[in-house]
Amino acid sequence: MQTDRMTCALVAKQAAEVDVLSGGRLRLGIGVGWNPVEYEALGEDFQTRGRRSEEQIEVLRLLWTQDVVTYSGRWHTISHAGLNPPPIQRPIPIWIGSGAPQTPMPPEAGMRRIARLADGWFPLFDLHDQGKAVIARIRQYTEEAGRDPGALGLEGRVNLAGTGPDDWIKAVQGWEAIGATHLSVSTGGKALQTPYEHLDAIRRFKHEVGL
Repeated sequence: MQTDRMTCALVAKQAAEVDVLSGGRLRLGIGVGWNPVEYEALGEDFQTRGRRSEEQIEVLRLLWTQDVVTYSGRWHTISHAGLNPPPIQRPIPIWIGSGAPQTPMPPEAGMRRIARLADGWFPLFDLHDQGKAVIARIRQYTEEAGRDPGALGLEGRVNLAGTGPDDWIKAVQGWEAIGATHLSVSTGGKALQTPYEHLDAIRRFKHEVGL
């Protein structure tokens, strides 16, 4: 488990440095992944990745909020360690990514993890009936966990590939109606070849949508 311990502390330090450099504007996005081969390459157990990530979230927040941390968990052990410099945000917001365009319904444990632990979450799917059902369920679980569902950030996604201004406006209005707090724009796809084309697409989106 040495890899896990070192990685968690390194992520905490790197995130703290980015938070300082950005003036306290970092949101750290995390996810448990889906590919067992990645875990095999690291010598880690794919089946325990969710529970291990929960412990890692705890460790990250301790390192971001306390000057000196001593911790003993199932996967992590820390003796009198701290970060220098500490982040501006104490703690840095942790956002969890979950779901996918093909299978938007995340595992039950994943939805409850978001509800209990996340500051916000990235639904990795377009807004449709099944996606709306996922959002409603996570908000229900958030309330059951004793948290305010309205305080849980939600970042919507708008995919520009193969779509036009009417589609963009409809998507933005849909995310606004369901209470999204943030919005990301994807320019992925084969239609755009250069960085300048991707930047131009984002500028056009901003102009057409009126952001």
